[in-house]
Amino acid sequence: MNEHQIKVWHEKLKQLVMETSKHIIGKEEVIRKMVVAIIAGGHVLLEDVPGTGKTSLALTLAKVLGLDFKRLQCTPDLLPADVLGTFVYHPEQREFAFRSGPIFTQLLLVDEINRAVPRMQSALLEAMQEGKVTIEGHTMPLSTPFIVLATANPLESQGIFPLPEAQLDRFLVQLHMGYLSEEREQEMIKRIRLDQSAEITTILQPNEINVIKDFVKKIEVTTDLLAYIVRLGRSTRENDRILVGASPRAILALTSYAQALALLYGRTFVIPDDVKEAFYPVMNHRLIYRQDYRLEGEAEAKKALFDELIGNVPVPVEQVEV
Repeated sequence: MNEHQIKVWHEKLKQLVMETSKHIIGKEEVIRKMVVAIIAGGHVLLEDVPGTGKTSLALTLAKVLGLDFKRLQCTPDLLPADVLGTFVYHPEQREFAFRSGPIFTQLLLVDEINRAVPRMQSALLEAMQEGKVTIEGHTMPLSTPFIVLATANPLESQGIFPLPEAQLDRFLVQLHMGYLSEEREQEMIKRIRLDQSAEITTILQPNEINVIKDFVKKIEVTTDLLAYIVRLGRSTRENDRILVGASPRAILALTSYAQALALLYGRTFVIPDDVKEAFYPVMNHRLIYRQDYRLEGEAEAKKALFDELIGNVPVPVEQVEV
């Protein structure tokens, strides 16, 4: 592996996080996790209350990454054709022509995805997993890169269609924005309402994102680390509070996210701390808990359970030759 090129991408990724953080106040950690998910080749689900900056973050990230951007506002009457596109007959030419939907872009923001009916939600499955869509028997490739950032509103219950496990599994990570501190909210008001914002600088180009994704696949994962990743994933299947644990796909996702973290930190190899850091954002939306296990203070209880799972799996120790 070219270590010089690793350093180049490491610096680029640092600049990318810093530039995005200049425009999205107080969300450095969320931005970093989103960047890692993107270079790992995954999609992101942002679940939080309205008004926390989810849409602004997606738009800013698209500009910093130099990506084409489209937004899809989900409603219960949205049809698959509204997302994918359809063939329209032109009488003058006496032929059908394809009219593409918003999915034909590089970064697609699917706003309030849990407001869309299951039929529309399922239309995203092939696109998110395969990077292509099939419309009236015609298979069409999507752009590369193709990234879905979906938002979900966890508060309302009317007109809401919870995502099925198969759809949730298509997202590499599920993240939460949260509220800003008092000082950060003041800074946000100054930048947005008092016109103190700066121009957004593009840090990467789409072709560079594809190159970085290829580099991520080459980040070294030793045999001991592979065994550790598998044991950590399998431990979720053996816990009496978890009904359905990590799938093989989830373990693959954990590996790719840990590799991307290593690149972000400027390393050519994965260490156990990368795996530990990746464990919660990759797994927290994939596990199904037993009904009799009540999550009091859900986020805190989940975090405590994940910390327990990590603590119960021995960490591989590097053997030093004497």
